[in-house]
Parts: sequence; C-alpha cells; structure tokens
Amino acid sequence: QVQLVESGGGLVQAGGSLRLSCAASGRTFSIYAMGWFRQAPGKERELVGAISLSGSSTRYVDSVKGRFTISRDNAKNTVYLQMNSLKPEDTAVYYCAVLRHYYSHEYDYRGQGTQVTVSS
Repeated sequence: QVQLVESGGGLVQAGGSLRLSCAASGRTFSIYAMGWFRQAPGKERELVGAISLSGSSTRYVDSVKGRFTISRDNAKNTVYLQMNSLKPEDTAVYYCAVLRHYYSHEYDYRGQGTQVTVSS
C-alpha cells in the first residue's frame, strides 16, 4: 500500500509557474515509476509525464514538453512537477500516481489531487 499526498496547486496567471509536490508513504517509494496526471472538467484524464525509479528517465506529453519538468527525491519519498509558462489550457486537477511500469498509463495508487487554475 502506498499513500500519496499532493500539494502546491493554486491560481496563477498565464505565463506563471507552479511547483507541485507529491509525498509518498507506505511501501518503499524508490521501487516505483511515478506519473503525474491531470483531468479537466468534461475531459479524460491525461498522463502529463512520468519518471523512472531512479529518476534518470523522464517522458512527457507533447503539450507540456519544454515547459514542465518531473523530478524525484527518493530520500524524501517525494516527486515534483515544475510547471513553467503555464497556459489556461493547463487548468485541471493534477494528481500523482504509482505507475505499473515506466511506460504504462495505468496506476495502482493515486493521490487525491490538487487544483491548478491558470487565468488568462
């Protein structure tokens, strides 16, 4: 069992930045690939990006490449999502999840999510 708690969401103007954090507890954090998802009202969930067990590999959906960066600190059991140059279309609930493997879009555990709202 893994518990995930996100923080760092909020309201920001277009062009601004936010840093989301996801703190994990429970089973050993470093054995999992992690992902950040988002879901906007009326839309399907989207995998924003993923990070490998060690943090040496990351991948992103095309719409955030060059703007978002995922990182992790296994000593702190925390994964981060740095979001720069935010756009109104980035508005969504963001949540972290334990991926079944690095290339998967499926997860076994997820957090409750944090709202990100980008105003134009």
